[in-house]
Amino acid sequence: MSLSPLPRLLVEPLVRAALLEDLGRAGDVTTDSVIPASARFDAVIASRQPGVIAGIDAAVIAFELIDPALKITVERGDGAKVAPGDVVMRLEGSARAILTAERVALNIACRMSGIATATAGLVEIARQHGKAHIVCTRKTTPGLRALEKHAVRAGGGSNHRFGLDDAVLIKDNHIAVAGGVVPAIRAAKAHAGHLVKIEVEVDTLAQLEEAMSEGVDAVLLDNMSPATLTQAVAIVSGRALTEASGRVSRETVGPIAASGVDLISVGWITHSAPILDLGLDAASA
Repeated sequence: MSLSPLPRLLVEPLVRAALLEDLGRAGDVTTDSVIPASARFDAVIASRQPGVIAGIDAAVIAFELIDPALKITVERGDGAKVAPGDVVMRLEGSARAILTAERVALNIACRMSGIATATAGLVEIARQHGKAHIVCTRKTTPGLRALEKHAVRAGGGSNHRFGLDDAVLIKDNHIAVAGGVVPAIRAAKAHAGHLVKIEVEVDTLAQLEEAMSEGVDAVLLDNMSPATLTQAVAIVSGRALTEASGRVSRETVGPIAASGVDLISVGWITHSAPILDLGLDAASA
């Protein structure tokens, strides 16, 4: 899989903030007290679980910000599949620098690899049942959206909106306040620029019929059963992208994909995916 790295200009401020939080007001008092300044350390970061790697570029930046002189070799980058024991990164250089940056680097890599692993699991199941792409949502950790959405791509998924300014997505509360599906869509069309796509969330097939009568770019089919989704796909009949959302799990994603929808959006892959356990240890002789 070809996965372009995030620009360092985007990633470095996030990593720098994490390091500043960890270093506090006095730096790593444990390492500075226990480890001589001249001490050298050869270490590896390895996986302790099977999964998919992400967040490695950010982890590298964490070590480099503490000591640019460290020798860092990435053995398995973002998007790589790993088994327990597989080495992801090798580090050589100042023991103080490696130990000081260790926790921030691992926090990011474990978190992002967990997202990539969860995404990959859903992607694998979905592709066995239909054409649907797994996409993330804006349910991300504040400040880490770019990293978490990149992790979704590392796991074979795709990205939904990055922010409120990406596209118009008319949700149920917008519809309630606007006075219905049709008024909401008409207002959006009157306001949106010519390059801005419009998607509307619908809870029922009746709402879907209303949306299609007005014409939209995509419809978000919220909390519908697979049988109802199949009906919805037939109603749309290729006139808009169809996106299923709600109650998506490893158990339900197959039947949802089999309905024929184009996209399946999943919030939990970014807001509550379990980490992938990665650890830093002394390199074997």
